[in-house]
Amino acid sequence: MSAGDASGSVVRRILLGSQLRRLREARGITREAAGYSIRASESKISRLELGRVSFKARDVEDLLTLYGVSDEAEREALLALVKAANVAGWWHSYSDVLPGWFQTYIGLEGAASVIRGYEAQFVHGLLQTEAYAHAVVEKGMRGASREDVDRRVALRLERQKVLVSERAPQVRIVLDEAALRRVHGGPGVMRGQLEHLVEMAQLPQVTVQVLPFSQGWHAGESGTFTLLSFPESDLSDLVFLEQLTSALYLDKAEDVAQYERAMARLGEECPAPDESLALLRRIATEFD
Repeated sequence: MSAGDASGSVVRRILLGSQLRRLREARGITREAAGYSIRASESKISRLELGRVSFKARDVEDLLTLYGVSDEAEREALLALVKAANVAGWWHSYSDVLPGWFQTYIGLEGAASVIRGYEAQFVHGLLQTEAYAHAVVEKGMRGASREDVDRRVALRLERQKVLVSERAPQVRIVLDEAALRRVHGGPGVMRGQLEHLVEMAQLPQVTVQVLPFSQGWHAGESGTFTLLSFPESDLSDLVFLEQLTSALYLDKAEDVAQYERAMARLGEECPAPDESLALLRRIATEFD
């Protein structure tokens, strides 16, 4: 099974959930009633419709019957999607060090065709060196064993393989100057990280811009965010907001549009990519 298949399973799970929600709403059936039909709670139906949990073929069959879907071809297509949606991701083997709420994001990130974001405190995970990632993870997992820290770093490096895959996404990241000057791991680690950013920014599918301190107020004042876009026309763009112990996924059109505008303004407020590279090189020399 390829990484693309595993990541795609997350997308298929979300697509299946959204189709079940549309069928339920079209029949005017409440989540509570739907839950009762499969011996589950209203919250279980909510999680299914959001694509946050795996599906059982029996549950989907019962829901399709409740929703009046009798056409065999339509039922078979949706049931086939159940199997595809339940493929375990490669990241499942890291579940001992990976928060459950972050597993969905990894799958979505791996399936995205465009990844855009603003980073206020750290270099984006897809662009971190191993030494920088180790320093960041070690601080964030105080008291964790060396093995657990190493496994979390290995997971981060595994995520980065998407950048050199056949279906590499377009990546556009805006980094606050604070993220480049906040020292993790010492001057040598920071210099290596900045040099790595310069190297990565020269890949045709990667754009890095730096938001300098001199900009003052900017469109990213509310904090770090990531925008994910997908090749599937049925899957809307998502905004990912990471919190201390959980995450938010925003998919309402008006919410996504606000972050789209913020991302566009950030690009305008930053120096152009070539000028940002020059700034990266200049900051790197300050860590000699």
